[in-house]
Amino acid sequence: MAGLDLKNIPDREEDIDFSDIYEKHTINVDDDLDTIVVVDGAPVVDEAKEEKLMSVLKKLFTKSAGEIKESGMWMPMSPNDKGKIESKGYLFIDFETPEAAHAAVKNLDGHKMSKTHQLSVNKFTDVEKYTSMNDTFVEPEAEEYIPKEHIRSWLTDEQARDQFVMYRGDDVSIFWNQKADTPDHVYTRQNWTETYVQWSPLGSYLSTFHQMGIALWGGPSWSKIVRFVHPGVKLIDFSPNERYLVTWSNDPISPSKIPEGSPNPFSEYDEGNQVVIWDVKTGALLRSFPVPQSADAQKTVRWPMFKWSASEKYFARIVPGQQLSIYEAPSMGLVDKKSIKIDGIVDFEWSPAKADQSDSKIIQKEDVLAYWTPEIGNQPARVTLMAVPSKEIIRTKNLFNVTDCKLHWQSKGHFLAVKVDRHTKTKKSTFTNIEIFRVCEKGIPVETLEIKEQVLAFAWEPNGERFAAITTSDPAPGTTAGQGAAPVTAKTAITFYYLDTSKAIAGFKPLKVIDKKTANFMYWSPKGRHIVFATLRSSSVFDLEFWDLDFEPLSTEGGKKDDIGASVQLLSTQEHYGVTDIEWDPTGRYVVTGSSMWRHTADHGFCLWDFKGQLLLKQNIEKFKQLLWRPRPKSLLSAEQKKKIRKNLRQYSKVFDEQDLAAGDANTAQFIAGRRKAIEEWYGWRKQCEKKLAEERKALGKELRSVDDGKSETIEEWVEEVIEETEEIV
Repeated sequence: MAGLDLKNIPDREEDIDFSDIYEKHTINVDDDLDTIVVVDGAPVVDEAKEEKLMSVLKKLFTKSAGEIKESGMWMPMSPNDKGKIESKGYLFIDFETPEAAHAAVKNLDGHKMSKTHQLSVNKFTDVEKYTSMNDTFVEPEAEEYIPKEHIRSWLTDEQARDQFVMYRGDDVSIFWNQKADTPDHVYTRQNWTETYVQWSPLGSYLSTFHQMGIALWGGPSWSKIVRFVHPGVKLIDFSPNERYLVTWSNDPISPSKIPEGSPNPFSEYDEGNQVVIWDVKTGALLRSFPVPQSADAQKTVRWPMFKWSASEKYFARIVPGQQLSIYEAPSMGLVDKKSIKIDGIVDFEWSPAKADQSDSKIIQKEDVLAYWTPEIGNQPARVTLMAVPSKEIIRTKNLFNVTDCKLHWQSKGHFLAVKVDRHTKTKKSTFTNIEIFRVCEKGIPVETLEIKEQVLAFAWEPNGERFAAITTSDPAPGTTAGQGAAPVTAKTAITFYYLDTSKAIAGFKPLKVIDKKTANFMYWSPKGRHIVFATLRSSSVFDLEFWDLDFEPLSTEGGKKDDIGASVQLLSTQEHYGVTDIEWDPTGRYVVTGSSMWRHTADHGFCLWDFKGQLLLKQNIEKFKQLLWRPRPKSLLSAEQKKKIRKNLRQYSKVFDEQDLAAGDANTAQFIAGRRKAIEEWYGWRKQCEKKLAEERKALGKELRSVDDGKSETIEEWVEEVIEETEEIV
C-alpha cells in the first residue's frame, strides 16, 4: 500500500491489502515475550487473600529463578457463580531476563505449594507454539536403534575373576586378577584422567576427572557413557544405588566463564554455587547448592557433604553448629520445606538398614539417622536418633565431659556404636567410652563399655556382631605428616569384642586382647571373619598382620575348652616397605597393598596377598599412583540358594580344583615348552658353529682325529624319588 489510488478503490473493506502495514509493525513473539511465564495450579483465592498470595509467589519465584519486573505479576480475577470476585488459579509473571524465566520453568515446574496445589510453569511462547500446532497427526520418523553395551558385562566372566584399575604415570589401565600370575590386561588409555580415578559403589562406572568436569566410562569397550560439566571439579560422591552423583569444585559456578559452544547446564540460579547433584542416567543437573558457611569458617571441606539414606529417598547435610537439612529425591526439595535447627550439631550418620521389612529384626518403619551435639552451657553432650521423614526423636543419650564423638553403624543397622572421647575434670588426660545402641530392641537400650585408654581406630565386622578396636596409652599417639610433624610410631593394643548371649541380658565382652603392637589401621574383609592390621604413615615400621577370627585348630589337646578367644589366630606377619594403601577385593580372598608416589618417595608398586597373608605377586612400578578393585553389586541369589551352594560346596570345590590344576598345568606346560624351544635353538646354533669350525679346520689341513677306539664307556645314573610314604604301626 505504497500510495492511495483513487481510481482503484476496493468496494469492500475485506479487499484492502494491509500486508505492507503488517510487515512494518510485525512483533517478534520469541524476542518480546520470552521473559514471560504462565503459572497454572495456583490456589484460588478471593480479593482479601490476593495480596498475600501474590507476596508468597513473588518471594518463591524471585528466590528460585530471578528478579521480576516492576508490576510484572498479573493474576486474573473474575466473579464466580455466586458473584464473588476470586482468582482463576493461574497468573502471568514477567522476569527481567529470559534466563530467569528459563530458571523458573526448570526449578518450579511441578513444585508443590501444598498437598493439593502443584504449580505448572511454562514459557508464554510455548503456549503460543502448542496452540498453533497442526491438528493432523504426523507420525514421527523412527530413529535407528543402536544397541548399547551392558555396563555389568564383566560379571559374566567364566572364571569369575575380579577387575582392578591401575593409575601409573600418565596411563590408566584395567586388568583381570590372575592370582599369582601376571594380571591379564584389558584396556589402557593415556591421559585418561587429570587427577585420579574412582569407581561407582556397584562397579558400573569408572569416573575420570577433567578440568571441565567428570566423565563416566563402562561397558566392554570402555566407551564414554555420560559427561557432567562442572569446571574445576575436585571431589565426587555417588548415592548408594548409583542413581545420583554429587560433585564439588573449589571454584564457584560462573555460567559466563564456560566457553561458547561447550555444553552449559547452568543458569543464573546456579551462579556462585559449588556443589551440584546430577542424575546419572540422564546426565541432567537436578540442583546446585552453596557450601554452608559455619561460624568457625573451616578451611577444609567436609566430604561427603551430602550423606544418603540406604533407601536413596533422602539425603542430608549439616551447617556445623546450626542446623540439619534433609532433602527428598528426586524432587531435591527440603522435607516439610524447612531445615531442622539443632544448636551445636557436629556430625550425623544414616542407618544402613532399609525400612522395607527385608530384615525382620528392624522394627523402625522409616529411615533412621543419628547425630550428636557437644556440651553447650549447662546442656550436656547428646546423641540423638531420629526417624525420617516424620522427624520423630526415637532415642537420646546424654554424655558428659566429651571431647569428641564418632558414629559407627553396624553394616545391618542393628547396632550403633558411638566412640566417645572424654576428658577428666582437670582436662589433663583423655580416655574413651563406647556407647552401643541396640536399635532392634524395644526402647533401644544403650550399653556402655569403659575403655581406660584412647581408641585410635574402631570398626564393626561386616555382616557380623563383632568389632575391633586399636587402643594406646601413649599421651601423644602419633602425629601424621599432614599435621606438619614427622610420623611417630605409637605402642598399641588390639581388642576384639563379641556379643555374649549366654546370659539373660546380652552384652559385648572382650574376645581377645593382643598387646605390644604398633598397628594403627585396620581393614576388615568385606565378607567378615578375616582382618588385616597395618602400621601406616610410619618412617620405620611397615608391618602387616593377617588375622582369622574363626580359626579351627586341628586339635584341641592342651588347650582350654572354655577359651573363647582360641579361635582368634594370627595367620601371618608380613612387611611391605613404604606401604601407603591397603584394599580388599570384593570377594574377601585377596588383599592389595600399595606404595603410591603420592605419599612415598621410593619403591613404588604393589603386592598381592591372599587372605592368609601369603604373597602371590609383587610388582615394582615406576610412578605408581593408585590401584582400586572394581566393586561388585549385591548378589541376586536368595538365602535359600546360598544355603544350597554352601551345602554342596565340596562338589563345586572339585570342579574349581580341576580348573586350577588345568590352569597350573597349562602354565607349567607353556613354561616347559619355552625352555625346550630355547634349548633346541641353542643346540641348533652349536651344531652350526661346529660345522663351520670343521670346515675351517679342513681348509687349513688341521682336522681333528677321533681317539675313541671302541673303549668308550657309557655310564647310566639312576635317581630314586619317594612319591608317597606310609607308616603303619602293628
